[in-house]
Amino acid sequence: MPSRPPSRPAGPPRPRRRIAALALAGAGVVALILWSTRGQGDAPATASAQPPAPHGPQFFGAVGSAGLPLPDDRANRRRALVENVQLADHTYCSYRTSSQYPVGSRPMADNPDQNRPNDPVAAMNPMRLDGGGADTNVQLQTAQSRVYMASGESVAFSLRAVDAAGKTLPLVITRALAQGITYAGTRQTPQVSIPFADDGTGADPVPNDGAFAGVLAPAQTGLASFNGTVRTEVRYNVGGKSGVVQFDVIYTPELPGTWAGAPRETMENGSLVFHLPLEVRIPGRYIVNGRVDDARGHPVALLTFNDVLGPGPNDVRLTMFGKLLRDGAPALPLTLRDVDGYLLKENTDPDRALLPRLQGKVFASTTRSPNGFSDAEWQSEERSRYLTEFGKDLREAKSRLAAFDPAAPVPPSECMPTTR
Repeated sequence: MPSRPPSRPAGPPRPRRRIAALALAGAGVVALILWSTRGQGDAPATASAQPPAPHGPQFFGAVGSAGLPLPDDRANRRRALVENVQLADHTYCSYRTSSQYPVGSRPMADNPDQNRPNDPVAAMNPMRLDGGGADTNVQLQTAQSRVYMASGESVAFSLRAVDAAGKTLPLVITRALAQGITYAGTRQTPQVSIPFADDGTGADPVPNDGAFAGVLAPAQTGLASFNGTVRTEVRYNVGGKSGVVQFDVIYTPELPGTWAGAPRETMENGSLVFHLPLEVRIPGRYIVNGRVDDARGHPVALLTFNDVLGPGPNDVRLTMFGKLLRDGAPALPLTLRDVDGYLLKENTDPDRALLPRLQGKVFASTTRSPNGFSDAEWQSEERSRYLTEFGKDLREAKSRLAAFDPAAPVPPSECMPTTR
């Protein structure tokens, strides 16, 4: 059996083997670097060569190795930009819609509390006991015909007591006094006694129904010259218990002006204008409101006059705006009703002096074709300025969305066709 060749003694490798080992290690490092940079396309090789990140709050957030936002963060930012567009669009469209009619000609649907100004003010509350506290077993139904009173006008009060089931309870009026409310240190006004009855006379429409009514006419009492709030305190008795209720009205004894002629109508710039002659005694700013119904009695609009008037004959103009009539399509002819107004007074209480109110039907227009009315929106310097600014905000919001994601669809507008 042949013997093996003798083994080499241990020691450092020969120079050729050391060079080969170093070359192999270097090749591995190069391969690892090339593998780690695969898929990055034309991304810059160094951080200093990368373009700066876009500036602005919409670009904050985590980014990936290629400098792009992570998918979830990018979706969140796109959603925020879309919401900004929707908010800017809503602001623009809301203002455009709300300002398409002038402030002096508004849909009655926007002012339901102004539709029936002469209806009684009714309420129901637990019986307020004379010594304090309340009896919840007794409900007191109250009503007053008005809150503001012009010179020469009167106000009617009524009250009735019922139990929890709505059954009328026997009620006795023990005292009813009216007096002007004054500030400390001023002269007290006289007390005026008001008779209440349930006999079907005066302000009481139905006799013996358990509802008692009384009337206050300040001009016929010691309160004729009082200017301010008149409080009527009524004391009564129900089931052996004494109760009290208060009614407040604001009375102005001075008459700033009087209606001085028959109303008329004209067509001006595609709108219907009601003219009401007014003889002004006290010059100043006058605010006058009128209600318009269609031929079926449906409320259409609240018309308002707001302007400074000088002494003497004046023309109060209540304008039924053409586009409002075209949009609402009311049945013609139109009826102007329930006109009230006042002289606005500054830095004083009360802050107004009332004109005599015109209750019920005031004027009926002639039958006209709707085609004679303009369908153009209201225009003014203020409206144009606001629409310009809101439109600018909307365009900028759309531009930010398009810059971030050109493929993102523009949210639909509330009032305009979708545009980029």
